[in-house]
Amino acid sequence: MQYRRLGKSGLKVSALSLGSWVTFKFQVDDRLAVDLMRTAYDAGVNLFDNAEAYAQGESERIMGRALRKLGWGRDTYCVSSKVFWGGKLPTQKGLSKKHIHDACHAALERLQVDYLDLYFCHRPDLETPIEETVRAMNDLIAQGKVLYWGTSEWSADQIAEAHGVARALSLAGPTMEQPQYSMLVREKVEHEFARLYDTVGLGTTIWSPLASGILTGKYAQGVPKDSRMALPEYQWLRERLESPQGQAQVAKANELAAVARDLGCSLAQLAIAWCLVNPRVSTVILGASKVSQLTENLGALALPEKLTPAVLDRIEGILGNKPEPPETY
Repeated sequence: MQYRRLGKSGLKVSALSLGSWVTFKFQVDDRLAVDLMRTAYDAGVNLFDNAEAYAQGESERIMGRALRKLGWGRDTYCVSSKVFWGGKLPTQKGLSKKHIHDACHAALERLQVDYLDLYFCHRPDLETPIEETVRAMNDLIAQGKVLYWGTSEWSADQIAEAHGVARALSLAGPTMEQPQYSMLVREKVEHEFARLYDTVGLGTTIWSPLASGILTGKYAQGVPKDSRMALPEYQWLRERLESPQGQAQVAKANELAAVARDLGCSLAQLAIAWCLVNPRVSTVILGASKVSQLTENLGALALPEKLTPAVLDRIEGILGNKPEPPETY
């Protein structure tokens, strides 16, 4: 396993981490969760990602029971959660001080840990002053319940504003952002956030490196019955796949499969390794519903050295979506 600093922080996270979105509860029960997490941990994975919104808290409960059964030393792994969607009532959602406080304590209980290594604001809350959110996160850090806080799917301007407030008040600012990033989704990580890597030392824990499975090639002939897009709860993903844009992405995945064959790897491994080539990526969050699937994806660690400039140029020729570099004067 390779380990990378989480932005400017001193924390080193595994280049590949394991997340629970979609899989835990819907595709993964307690027994399989233990097997998946053990497989990841034995391979050197030290970050396990979760959120209060995943399966309405059940994902965290499953992970918490698995952590308890596995019995790893708390100083050998990191666990994360996210706050925003905790319920339907006004006090159960958003980034108010109350919900952040309540959600953190609920996550600790579900995950059966004393503190969260990483805690993300799952989306920006336009109805809560950023100062209130920054203060609430800083309070959790001061109380020892959170070590690092960050954002997920925030804009560069919103992240910069949070840092500005934190500096002005001598509080802890966000250490990391969790954006979607893959061969098919590149704008935020490669363009919008460009200035933040050096100015505030932003770390990134990227999600959906396989573009919800499109970059595995399994949707080339439709939607398999055992895939996430066949789940009733995720019909919105299927609708996106079956749209003209989604079908265009499937066509690009078919072309990329030829590159993977030439390299002697799977399309999924190629897609993950491509993300790892970007030095701005702190960790790539993997999702898996089978141990064999996770083992295959972990094999992507051996591939980045094969992604020579010539191979990367070939990939860019297929993708045709490289963001323009930021303007400099």
